[in-house]
Amino acid sequence: MTYDAIILGGGAAGLFCAAMAGQQGKRVLVLERADKVGKKILISGGGRCNFTNINAGPANYLSSNPHFAKSALARYSPQDFVEMVDSHGIDWHEKTLGQLFCDGRSTQIVDMLVDECAKAEQHGGQVTILTEQLVSEVAHEGGAFLVTASGTLHGGHTLVIATGGPSIPKMGASDFAYDLARQFGLKVVHPRPALVPLTLGGEDVLFRDLSGVSAPVEATANKTTFSEAALFTHRGLSGPVILQISSYWRPGDALAINFLPDLTGDWLIEIKKANPRVNFKTVLREHLSERLATVLAERLNLSGDLGNLPDKALRRAQDNLRSWQFHPNGSEGFAKAEVTAGGISTAELSSQTMEAKKLPRLYAIGEAVDVTGWLGGYNFQWAWASAYAAAQAIAEN
Repeated sequence: MTYDAIILGGGAAGLFCAAMAGQQGKRVLVLERADKVGKKILISGGGRCNFTNINAGPANYLSSNPHFAKSALARYSPQDFVEMVDSHGIDWHEKTLGQLFCDGRSTQIVDMLVDECAKAEQHGGQVTILTEQLVSEVAHEGGAFLVTASGTLHGGHTLVIATGGPSIPKMGASDFAYDLARQFGLKVVHPRPALVPLTLGGEDVLFRDLSGVSAPVEATANKTTFSEAALFTHRGLSGPVILQISSYWRPGDALAINFLPDLTGDWLIEIKKANPRVNFKTVLREHLSERLATVLAERLNLSGDLGNLPDKALRRAQDNLRSWQFHPNGSEGFAKAEVTAGGISTAELSSQTMEAKKLPRLYAIGEAVDVTGWLGGYNFQWAWASAYAAAQAIAEN
């Protein structure tokens, strides 16, 4: 059987693209390597699926071309997806910073996407989903795409690469998308782990003794700053703010942490004037956990009452606490990365349709593309938006 479209990958982008194209009368085949579809969806958001972010916009994405995501994000908004969620009777709630989560479990989103695929038959289309499919060969002959998967040959007028990136390999993730892109002459921006914990070594290794301690901080790397909680781990640094900044951090760069972002100016000098007999460590303990305050005071080599400490030393402490320099020796890699930065170059694709410029009817969507969102539902919104853009183009062909 020859399909209108063959979609490689049954994750968020692949399923949504299949549903949208199928509901416009297209015959679609989804080939998924794992034993079930939507595995990354199932583990997202602690099992409750942070399915979008109401604030999602182009500024929340990294790419070699920061303008590339504008078109797709504008044509399929977070509210559009929320309307679909509502239509399936799925209850949800907003957490901090515009993050939307299911009240129930992530399985509700996967079930919704599968149900949307089934609706294709009501519109004269059809979506066939096959799991445990190992793709051994992909060819383009006579204007059609030929895909051999688990010993069976499938033909399609259109091919969609939706296999994601290599983050979380235990879920079956791989760099298959990049190999396929290169096969068809498309350039790939070097992939790297993103939204990933950072590891510490050298002098910073002492902070690993604070494993389990968290604090609201500001983290800065490459002129980009995020404000949220940081968590010390037995390997280094994690927590929402570290995952966010990890996408901007590069090996060899310093990472600046403001441990007391709410305190500005000469706050230590002012406390000294008001209460010279208060102990320096006591001041830190008023704002930070005892374990963290103790370690910072020791590293700053300051002790005793503020009145006995020179203003110069206190100002130096203020500066250090405002921009504490860590030098991560790496990250925890693709095994712990929530997503992959880099991927199929946006220069090779139409921002309107996600179609390859060099090869008509070849599309790339979702995480496979060099568009990476912030933590907090942004990457799912890119999956929905890029999949929708491709589906609309497929429907018109």
